[in-house]
Amino acid sequence: MLVYTIKELCRTCYTCVRECPAKAIRIAGGQAEVIADRCIACGNCTKVCSQGAKVFLKTTDRVETLLRKNDRTAAIVAPSFPAEFSEISDHRILVGMIRALGFSIVAEVSFGADLVAQRFRKLIEEGNKYYITSDCPSIVNYVRYYHPSLVDRLAPIVSPMVAASKVIRRKYGSDLKVVFIGPCIAKKAENSEIDEAITFVELRELFEQKGINQENTMPSDFDPPEGGRGAIFPVTRGLLQTADIDDDAVNGNIIAAEGRIDFQSALKELEAGLVQDCHMELLCCEGCIMGPGLSKNGSQYNRRSLVAGYARKKMMKLDRQEWLRNLEDFSSLDLSAKFYPEDHRVISAEEEIDVSDILASMGKITEKDHLNCGACGYETCVEHAIAIKKGLAESEMCLPWTIEKLHKSVKELELSNEKLSTMRQALKQSEKLAHMGQLSAGIAHELNNPLGVVIMYSNILLEECAPDDPVREDLKLIAEQAARCKKIVSGLLNFARKNQVSHQEVDVRDIVDHSLESLIIPENIKVIIEDKMTQPQAMLDPEQMTQVITNLVKNAVDAMPSGGEIRIKLEDLPEEIMITVSDTGTGIKEEFRSKIFEPFFTTKGIGQGTGLGLATAYGIVKMHKGQITLQSNDDPAKGPTGTSFRIVLPRKKE
Repeated sequence: MLVYTIKELCRTCYTCVRECPAKAIRIAGGQAEVIADRCIACGNCTKVCSQGAKVFLKTTDRVETLLRKNDRTAAIVAPSFPAEFSEISDHRILVGMIRALGFSIVAEVSFGADLVAQRFRKLIEEGNKYYITSDCPSIVNYVRYYHPSLVDRLAPIVSPMVAASKVIRRKYGSDLKVVFIGPCIAKKAENSEIDEAITFVELRELFEQKGINQENTMPSDFDPPEGGRGAIFPVTRGLLQTADIDDDAVNGNIIAAEGRIDFQSALKELEAGLVQDCHMELLCCEGCIMGPGLSKNGSQYNRRSLVAGYARKKMMKLDRQEWLRNLEDFSSLDLSAKFYPEDHRVISAEEEIDVSDILASMGKITEKDHLNCGACGYETCVEHAIAIKKGLAESEMCLPWTIEKLHKSVKELELSNEKLSTMRQALKQSEKLAHMGQLSAGIAHELNNPLGVVIMYSNILLEECAPDDPVREDLKLIAEQAARCKKIVSGLLNFARKNQVSHQEVDVRDIVDHSLESLIIPENIKVIIEDKMTQPQAMLDPEQMTQVITNLVKNAVDAMPSGGEIRIKLEDLPEEIMITVSDTGTGIKEEFRSKIFEPFFTTKGIGQGTGLGLATAYGIVKMHKGQITLQSNDDPAKGPTGTSFRIVLPRKKE
C-alpha cells in the first residue's frame, strides 16, 4: 500500500475524505483508512492532512540495498527538480550529490518527456481520435477506475519516466538498474520498467543521512542524452509546450485541467457529452511542481518560475543538432501503452440503491433536510448515505446531525440519575472518611496511655511469674491482646494523620526502597522492581507514601502464604507518576472489591488485621490529589489470580 494512515494521529476531521478524488478512504470507528484497491496514489491526502496522519510508503531503504548490490545503477531525475532544490543554484551540484550516493549514471527524465511529447504531437496530427494525456499515472488510474467508458480515450503512450528508463537501458545496457527520483508517489507502482522510485523528499533524507551537501560535492553534469523542451513538462500545459502544440483558446482543440476539482469536472463533462472534439491535458496535481513528493513549504508560482528559469537556461545552452540526432536515434523505441478498465465506482451506471432509511436515521426526511454542506467529505447527503451503505463512511461524519445529537446527549447527562448518584456516593465517602479520621484521633489519644500501662505491667508480671504458675497463661493473653489493641490504636492514629500532608521533593525509588527495608519478605516470595522512570522526583509526603507502599506490599505478602511474586512498577506520566504493586496471590473476591477501601473492612481472620491499612492508604493518596485503583482476579478459570493496586500521583503539589 503506497498511502496509509497512522491511526494514533488521525483526529476525525474528514479533510482527507473531502480532498480524495477517488473516495478511497473508509471511515471506521471515527478513523480514516485508505482502501488500497480504490486509491489512485495521487497523494492528495498526504498534502492536506494537518495532523500528519496520512503518509506514503518510503522506499529509501530499498534504494540503498539496490546501490549496495549493483555496481551499475542509474538515477533518472524528473524535470521538476528545480522546484524542490531551490537552494541549489547550479544543477550540476545536485547531480554531483546524487552521484555521491552511489549512482553510476544520472540522467534527465526531460529527454523522455521530449520523446513522449513528440509521439503525442504525432497522434494529434493524425487526427483520427481525441485523446486524454496519459503521462500522469494518477489520472490514468482515475480514468480506469471511475470513468471506465473513457479508457479508450487515454493516449496509448507511456509516461516520460518509462520513456526515459527505456532510453537509458538502450544506451547503457539492459542490465542497468534504474531508480526514478521525482515529485510523484504514484510512480512507485506505475511500471515495471523501473526498479525503484523515490521522491524528492526521500532524496533529501538520503543526503542528510549520508552527510552529503553542496559544500562537499564536486559538480557534475547529467549523462546523455540531454533533454530539451521537456524541461518545462512539469508545469501547466507543459506537454503542449514541449510538443510545440498551438493551444489557442479560439482555434485550438485542447483543454488543460489540473488539480482535483478541475480534472474531475473535465472528465465528468467529457463523459456526459458536454465536451466534444477536443484533447485533454490532465494533471492530478497543480502541475508536477506541486506533487506530494515535494517539500510542503513551497508555493506554486515560485516553483513554476524556478522550473521555467531552468528551462530557459537549458534551451539557451542546448546543442540543438545533437538533441535532434538523439530524438531521431530513439524514434524507433517502443513507447506504446495499453490501458484496461477496472470499474471501482461506488455505484455503477446500471445500479440502483435505496438509502432513504439511512437518510431518515440522520433526520433527513425531505429534500429540505439535505443541507449538502460537504462537512462529511461528500458533496451531497445522498452520496454520503450511499457511502454508508457501501461501508465507506459512518453516520457520525454528518456534522449538523452529530452536533444536534451531542446537544441531546448533554441534556440527558445533566439530568442523569446515575451521575447524581455517583456524586452523592463520592461525597458520602469523603464525609465518612473525614468523620472517621476525627473520631479515630480522639479514641486513639484516649486509649494510648492506659494501654501503655496495661502492656507494661502485664509484661512485668510475666517476668516475675514462675513458669509453672497457672496465672501465667492469663497474663500472657492479657499482654498479647493489649499489644493488639496498641496496634489498633496505632492504626487509628495513622488513619487520623492522613489529613495532614507534608510535601517534600523526594525520589520515588527511595520511597519504594525504604518500604521494602521495613518489611520481612519470606524466602518463597520474589520481589521484582520495574523502574521505567527517567524523572523520579516528585512532591510527596515521604513518610505517608512509605506507609502506603508498605501496606500494599504487606497485603501482597499475606495474600501469598505459599509463595509467589510481587512486582512493583514505576512509570513516568506527562504530569504524574504511576506506581503499581501487583501480586500473584489468591485475589480478592468480587463481592469484597467495592468495600476494600472502607475503614475497618478486612478479609483477614479475627485478630489478623484492623481493616485500616487500605483505608489509610486510600486517604493518603486522596490527600495527595491522586488516584488509587484496584484490579483483581480470584477465579483461576479466568486466568492467573492475583491483585494489582495502581497509584497515580501528581508530580507537583496541587
